[in-house]
Formats: sequence, structure tokens, C-alpha cells
Amino acid sequence: MTASTANDQRFREFKMPDVGEGLTEAEILKWYVAVGDTVSDGQVVCEVETAKAAVELPIPFDGVVHELRFGEGVTVDVGTAIISVDTRPGEGPAAAAAPAEPVAAPAAEPEPEPQGRQAVLVGYGAAPSSTKRRARKAQPAAAGAPVQQHMAAAIQAEMNGHAAPAAPAPVPAAPVAPASPAEPVGRPLAKPPVRKLAKDLGVDLATVVPTGTDGIVTREDVHAAVAARTAPAPVAEEPAAPAAPAPSAAAVPAAPADLAARETRIPVKGVRKATAQAMVASAFTAPHVTEFVTVDVTRTMKLVQQLKTDPDMAGLRVNPLLLVAKALLVAIKRNPDVNASWDEANQEIVRKDYVNLGIAAATPRGLIVPNIKDAGAKTLPQLSAALGELISTAREGRTSPADMSGGTVTITNVGVFGVDTGTPILNPGESAILAFGAVKLQPWVHKGKVKPRQVTTLALSFDHRLVDGELGSKVLADVAAVLEHPKRLITWG
Repeated sequence: MTASTANDQRFREFKMPDVGEGLTEAEILKWYVAVGDTVSDGQVVCEVETAKAAVELPIPFDGVVHELRFGEGVTVDVGTAIISVDTRPGEGPAAAAAPAEPVAAPAAEPEPEPQGRQAVLVGYGAAPSSTKRRARKAQPAAAGAPVQQHMAAAIQAEMNGHAAPAAPAPVPAAPVAPASPAEPVGRPLAKPPVRKLAKDLGVDLATVVPTGTDGIVTREDVHAAVAARTAPAPVAEEPAAPAAPAPSAAAVPAAPADLAARETRIPVKGVRKATAQAMVASAFTAPHVTEFVTVDVTRTMKLVQQLKTDPDMAGLRVNPLLLVAKALLVAIKRNPDVNASWDEANQEIVRKDYVNLGIAAATPRGLIVPNIKDAGAKTLPQLSAALGELISTAREGRTSPADMSGGTVTITNVGVFGVDTGTPILNPGESAILAFGAVKLQPWVHKGKVKPRQVTTLALSFDHRLVDGELGSKVLADVAAVLEHPKRLITWG
């Protein structure tokens, strides 16, 4: 057994797992161990944020941490090793691999690359190109080197605002066209984003003094060039001349560099990245239709207050959202065809005989939609307990990917922000989403008289491939009817 093979068996790597459903990457939020720490099977070593939630990762073997491959804040692809563990630390330092015997070979000939496409983590790499770059010919020393040196010095002098030095004695040579001061001798080195920034700010990269490695122009160099250009230049003393009227301050536009300095760029990753991708996919895949209804919920608000003092609801959170959720579940029971999904591959509509009720929750990491499994089969106290646990878990960042998968319909409570209603976008794979607006005291015709009543606006968005206008209208009307007369929770439930 070679030293390399022994090391491979001794040091084990823990790779980034797929902690969700087909996730491809995760960001390392926090390491709980350091190099040299002893770990045991099942011990949590780090916390990662996937496109769905923050998850703690346990390591599946014992040993001593030998290496942390990535730091905190780094996004790692699934299947990439993130930590190396020495499973036999008592054997002392690892043996170094024996050096290979030197082989005499011409230094100018690189090692030939393997032919054909090479296997990578997923699929195969790109096919090798048959195009070969021709070697650049070496430029011989020109007979007129002094003349070229003088020309370069003259160009630099003109760019610096000085007189050009005297030309050396003429040397017989082929006529050389003088270079324009506006054209640099070589193309400045800069990355594409820096070139775009310079173009947007009107900066010629040839006039920028690079400070980056190997003479690369950086973003700071471009901003410094703009600042130097906009700074007042020193003027030699001359006879006073009639001053032109100064333009008003309002007529002077802000410099682009000032605007860029007042902007903050936030990387899009984790939950926010997944939400953005899901909303774009949903908006441009499912044909959305949104309907609205304004309803008097005074009786529902009174029932909320009564339930808070009910012994069966003791210790449970009772709020209007709970009764809205129950009203939607009753409406789905009366209109089961709304609880379905679209199977594009098989061109089928899949009707669900269970309701996994999603609740949109705003968290510090972004918007997530965990769901209550089989919510239609729960009693009101059970639904209240599940709803309270779901919201508290989401706010603490402990929602698991399983809690956010398999939803069928969703409720978004925009009323907590004082918003009347909205046009919510469907959670991908679901058939409908109900927006619950703010409850406000408004004048309302009640029993033939205008009275102040507690009123809210509901909005139902649905996938028009699954739900036609009649079905969507019936569902929304049933929800409104239950909230207007909550006794229908008994007669319809």
C-alpha cells in the first residue's frame, strides 16, 4: 500500500449534501468547529443556507478536523468536499507522498493534455478545440530604435502637457507614421465590468494610471480619474477678465462617480435568490388571474375576541388569520377542483385530496412559504397550534426544507403591513393564493343603514390552466361568505 493510498483511507471528506429537493448549492453560514477539534458521528459541524432554509449539517464519522475547505459566506456546489477529518489521529503526522523520480524532458515541451472529453462531476467537459494558435513571431530590434523611443517620449510628454524633447539625429530607416496621442501604444488591461464602468463615466482607460496587479486598471482607478477630471485645475495668475455669469446650482448635474458612491450592491443568494427564480418562473409559466372582493368581517372580528376567552383555545394564538385559513379550507372542501396542480410532462391535472396550506412568512433571510400538512383534517385548536408553530419556526430561521415542499394553496397576510390588498403571485406548483388585506373601520350599509363596520378586501390569484373564472369566483365568494357570517363554519364545515 502506497503512502498516498494510506492517507486517502485515513483522511475522510465530508461533501456538501443535497439537503432539499434537487438543490444545487448552499452557502456556509457558520462553522461550529475549527481545525484540530475532535468531532463525533452525528455532531453538527456547520450551518448552511440553501435556496429554501438554513440547515445544520451533522458529520457522519468520528475523528479530528484536519481542514476546512471553505470559509463562512462562501457558496459551495452540492457534492463538493467542505471539510476533511483525520479518522486516525493517534498515528501521528500523515506520511507525505513519495516524490516522483525526475524525468529528463525538454523544458520547452509541455506535458500533452489527455485526448477526448474528460468526465467531470456532472456529464463531460467541453470537447477539445481543433483550432491552434500560431506562435507569435519575435520582433527583431529595429534599426530606428532611437526614433521610436523619441516618439514614445513625445507622446507621453504631450499627454502630460509638456513640450516634446528634441529629436535625435535622423537615422536612415523606413518612414514610420506618427502615433496619435489619443491612441495608446497597447490596450490597457482591465476586466469587463471595469471597462463598462469607464465607458459609462466617459473615461478613456489609456489615460488612467493602473494600480492593480500586473498593471490592471481597477474600479478605484477609474473613480480616481473621474475625481481628478472634475477637480478644479490650478490656473496661473493672469490679468483679470470679465467673469461669465456662473450657472445656478440646480443646473449642474451630479457627477456619475458621486451617484455610484451612494449605491449599495447586495449579492442575491440563498432564500432571496430562490424566491426571485421561483417568482419569475411562476409569473411566466402559469397564466395568472386575480379576483377581488370587499367584505364586512365585523362578526368574524367579534368571534376572534370570543375565542380568545374560550377554554378550548387556552394557550393558543387566536387571530383573524386563523379564521381566514379556516374559511379557505371550508371553501376548498366545497370546491375540491381548485386544489390541484398542473403536470406539464404528462399533460394532466392532478387533483389533491389533501390540503397542504402554505403561509407566506417574512423572515430576515427573505420570504419563505412553509405549509401545514393536511390542514383540512385539523380542528380549529389543532390548526391554531400548527399555525403558531409554523410562524415561530420561520422567524427563528429553523424551517426545514420538508416544511416548505408539497404545498397546494397559500395565504399571504398583507394586511399586517396596513395594505388593503394585492395581486399575489402563485407559489410554483400550486393552484391558488389568497391575499388577506388590512381590516379597517369603514362606513358600510348594514340592515338598511350606514354604519361603521370592520371591512377587509380579499384577492384570489389562481392558475387559469387549472381554475376557470367560475370556479375561482365560487372559491373567493365562499371565503367571503364565511368571514361575513362565521356561523357557516358550522353549517358548511
